[in-house]
Amino acid sequence: MEECKLTKIEKGEHAKAGVDYQKIEPFKQAMIKVGKKTLNFPNSRGVFISEEVLHAHGAVYEYRGPWTHKWCKTTEGLGNKNWIAEWMRHFAGTGRSYYDGIGIDTALMAVNDLIAQGAMPVIYTDEVAAGDSDWFKDKKRSADLARGFYAVCKMVGMALPAGESPSLRYLIKSEPPVQSAPSLSGCVTGIIAPANRLITGRKLRIGDHILAAKSSGLHANGVSLVIKRALVQPDKFLTKLPNNNNTLGEEALIPTRSYVALVEAMLENEVDIHALLPGTGSGLAKIAFDERGYSYHIKSWFDEIPPLFQFMLDIGVSLEDCLTTFNMGGGYYVYFSPEEVDSTIEIGRKAGYEIIDVGVVEKGDRKVVINPGLFNKDGIILPPPGE
Repeated sequence: MEECKLTKIEKGEHAKAGVDYQKIEPFKQAMIKVGKKTLNFPNSRGVFISEEVLHAHGAVYEYRGPWTHKWCKTTEGLGNKNWIAEWMRHFAGTGRSYYDGIGIDTALMAVNDLIAQGAMPVIYTDEVAAGDSDWFKDKKRSADLARGFYAVCKMVGMALPAGESPSLRYLIKSEPPVQSAPSLSGCVTGIIAPANRLITGRKLRIGDHILAAKSSGLHANGVSLVIKRALVQPDKFLTKLPNNNNTLGEEALIPTRSYVALVEAMLENEVDIHALLPGTGSGLAKIAFDERGYSYHIKSWFDEIPPLFQFMLDIGVSLEDCLTTFNMGGGYYVYFSPEEVDSTIEIGRKAGYEIIDVGVVEKGDRKVVINPGLFNKDGIILPPPGE
């Protein structure tokens, strides 16, 4: 009888063209494994994940709570922040990947947008799109990213039941000296229950006070400007900051702060919230978010701005650029009637946030008016976002 010979399967042309599923599959399995550990996190909000159809391509879930409810969905990308993580991984010599913090950043970009509608996060699906399949091979980096996703899911009460990890050689090219950095993004689904907790911003009116909750630092807005300025420093991201001795890279990679507990505490205490606003793109200019004819007068601010922003000012970034690019310490804004200022600050404090009453909505042209003495001796007027 003739001996049966097995033919070794060589890598196909698709793999040689840049999409090698053998390299990507371990990453996918690592993400699925950690995702399964998050499935019960939304149960406290009455949302349950069906494990019968759990796989990498989608999720089935249902609401079993007692309230009439609405669903809310947001999609957001991280931007360029993980480019800094890749730079630090290769040049800082710390042995860290920094991707545990990057996982937190990526998810919170969408979560902090979602809660502005009064929704609480319950489902998160991520996309990690790399320029080559080799990026997925690093087990430590993959584990760190998965750990970051798990941490933020546990923190805010949502599940990670599905995701996507494509290799996009012809679309994603990293700027040297970083050889490869993926595009990170995700979609979060939230529930508004009871449905009357929906916040649209239409209740905003003249006389409302503006409360600011402190940020943890850069979060993920203005990163391109930080990279541009860092790369012309002699030590680049290893430059020591004079005000806290962190390196520039370490300071830039401090994870984004979640404001879910703050918003949830206000909703539970039935604060009459007129509007919520994440302190993301456009810096303090974004405070003038509403298209109606209101002026937003900023009359106080935090005693100190985060060290990274002070460093940007010190190396020559203009005050106007900093105020319209960075959050300058204000991570989230709440607009409500003056009668609720003191009680809301106390609610925020008990929830673990440093929050202050920074200003008032007044009649006038749409702009942000910052009082003299806060950032400079003369004061400053910021146009609304995009103008």
